Formats: sequence, structure tokens, C-alpha cells
Amino acid sequence: MSINHLLNETHDPKLTSWVESANQSGCDFPIQNLPFAVFKKIGTNEEFRGGVAIGEQILDLAAAKNSGVFNGVALEALAACSKNELNTFMDMGKSVWSALRLALSKALASGSSAQDKLANCLVAQADAEYALPCNIGDYTDFYTSIHHATSVGKKFRPDNPLLPNYKWVPIGYHGRSSSIEISGSDFKRPKGQTKAPTATEPSFGPCKRLDYELEIGIFIGNGNALGEPITIDNAEDHVFGICIFNDWSARDIQGWEYQPLGPFLSKNFASTISPWIVTTEALAPYKAQWTREETDPQPMPYLESTQNRTSGSFDINLQVLLETEKMRGAEQGPTPLSQSNFKDSYWTVAQMVAHHTVNGCNLRSGDMFGSGTQSGPNPEEAGSMLELSNAGSEPVSLPNGEERTFLEDGDNVIMTGWCEKEGAARIGFGLVEAKILPAE
Repeated sequence: MSINHLLNETHDPKLTSWVESANQSGCDFPIQNLPFAVFKKIGTNEEFRGGVAIGEQILDLAAAKNSGVFNGVALEALAACSKNELNTFMDMGKSVWSALRLALSKALASGSSAQDKLANCLVAQADAEYALPCNIGDYTDFYTSIHHATSVGKKFRPDNPLLPNYKWVPIGYHGRSSSIEISGSDFKRPKGQTKAPTATEPSFGPCKRLDYELEIGIFIGNGNALGEPITIDNAEDHVFGICIFNDWSARDIQGWEYQPLGPFLSKNFASTISPWIVTTEALAPYKAQWTREETDPQPMPYLESTQNRTSGSFDINLQVLLETEKMRGAEQGPTPLSQSNFKDSYWTVAQMVAHHTVNGCNLRSGDMFGSGTQSGPNPEEAGSMLELSNAGSEPVSLPNGEERTFLEDGDNVIMTGWCEKEGAARIGFGLVEAKILPAE
């Protein structure tokens, strides 16, 4: 079965919008995308509400609800999107998400009779500020890149880099949702216990090996009842969409605390997501085949399906850039550090959902998964400084003469993602960024 059965008129690459900026080459948010966020105008006392990106503009969904353009299921969906979080809309399910997408696509398309009424519902993205798109009740961080797992394993466990369960089970741990923030939320360098290899006792102080992790954030739409697992073939019906995610990590704190129960204070001090959730329907043209090496263990039946094999992967380009304080002072732009692709992931989104619920765990609207650091097979595709600098032993040289082993105060880490290929519209995710402030 090809991906063609997933496509409909909203994916037509020839489709254009009366919002002219959406038709520009290289635009992140053409009419084929229509991602969701929660926003308000900067510096106002307005309520946060849902919005959809179209070119350089945001369609205010609360205003669109009152425009008189929409009716039926789409109008009900817009009412849900008018709240200050998208959980109610996300919980309405795939058929409602798709109905609203189609209605918005028709209303924003070139020649639409809705232009006059909806033109007044646009807000420039440059004039907007964002909140978390939904209430993230629970957050699970997975470990789906075998390239990252192997590379990091060599640094923490040289004799046993890849634990024997890795190729059998999508590994994950329960993270801290309260410290997930929206792009632009700067944070203070964390403090904690660390222990140098030559020390006899641990010490306390600011983290010295602060790192980023390039990840995908996966948002659950409608969940499942306690005790009722989601099958792998139904898993993506429960996934509302995807964002770019930076899971900040304190490597020296992590090295001391991670055994025997895994990450704790090394991960829960800050995580940052991009404002826009790109729906799984918008990503349909970029579904790709998923394979498993014949010499590796093949997935157990609950993690295996023809559908997952033929279209379980997402072809999403991912990039990390760094802007140092010195660069800002010299008015220099950020420099790229690495680029990878989500299709190199060892486990798929559907497998993550199926595994998370196979024991009867109930997912809820707004729950988020982190994909784990997305590193590719080549050194320049590493998704963390830990890998790029070989655990700090090989400094990364920047174009302005600076070097980095790990991140310094004042560094601004920027991540982005996009899908692009012949015969389909480019789909972008926007940016996620945050600056490191000195420890207290």
C-alpha cells in the first residue's frame, strides 16, 4: 500500500492561497501545511487562543469562528480552538481534525469567496507571542535513534554501548511536563551533584557540561481508556501532530545520577518546544518506508504491521544552529552545527504509541512524547554536543574562531525542521530557540 491513499485535495502541490506570503518559495507555512498554535498579540491583555499559520500570518481561529464563513463540524472545531489550549479540539479525533483542515484549506485558497471576511481575521506572526499549544499532562521521552544510543553508550559504557533490550523494545522514561516551555523561554544553567572520574566524592555546583538534544515532539490527540491498548495500525489515528523539541541535558549531572533508574535532575530543569504543531495529515506526503536490518531482531507482533513497514517513517529534515554572545555582539548570524533526518529513527511513532499502551496505560489529549535525540549515521549528523565534541575531548570550531565542547552562558540554540521533495509542497515547522542564562 502506497502513501497515495493518505493524500487528498488539501495536499495538492498546485494549491495556492490568497494570503500571498504563503505562496513564496521556501515558505514554512504554505496552504498545504496549516499548523496549529496558541497565541495572542504581543503586549496586549488579550486571551490566548488557537491560530493556524498561513504564510507570514496567523488565522485567528476565535475570530474565524465568528466570521460567518464556517458551519457544521468545522464550526464546532473552531469553537474548541478558541480556547487558550487545544486539548478539547485534539480530543475530538481524526475525523474532526481533518474536517477543519479541509474547511480552512478551501477558505484560504486562491479565489475563495471567504477572503473578504477572513482577511480581518489575520494577525502577523511578527506581532504575536505564543503559549504552550496545550496542557501537557504527561511527557514520555523515548530513545529511538540507534545512532545516538550507540554513540552515547560508547561514552558512558565503552564495553557495552548498546544495551541488549534496545533492539527489542522502544525505550522510554517518564519526564517532567511542568518544565516544558515554549520557544524563546530562556533558562538558568542548572545546579546539581556531579562526580569527576578522579574524585572520591561528588561535589555540588553549576553544570559544566550543558548540552542540547535535537528531538521531535509528538502530541497525542484523542487517548485511550485505561486497560485498552492502542494497536499499531490504529496508533497514528491518535497522534495529532509533531513539533521540534529541544530536550536540554546536563551531562555531568546525568553521568552521576543515571544509574540505576535513569535521568532525573539532568533532564527536568528545562525543555523547549516550537510553537507550531504540524498535523500528521499535513505530513502525509512525507510518510516513508520503515525497515529493520535482517540481522537485527524483528519486532514482536504488537510492534509489527504492513502499514508500519510501508509508511511508518516521517521524512523530516532536522537542523541545529548556534548563536553565541560574541556572534550577537558582532551582528553575525547563527552557524549550523548539524543536520539529520527523522527517517533514520530505529522505532516509528506508531511503535512508540503501541508500546506505550500495550500494558493498558491510558494516554490523554495533550500528552507529549519526545523522540529521543535524532542523530544520523554520520558524525556530522549528531544531534547533541556530547557526540559532536566526542564527550568534550574534541572541541567544535566555529566560523568566528570560538570553540565549544559544551554550551556556555549566553549561547542561543536554534533548531528547525522541514520536509521537501519533488511533487509535494514544502512543509516547515518554524523555529525553536532558547538562550542559556548564568546559574544563580
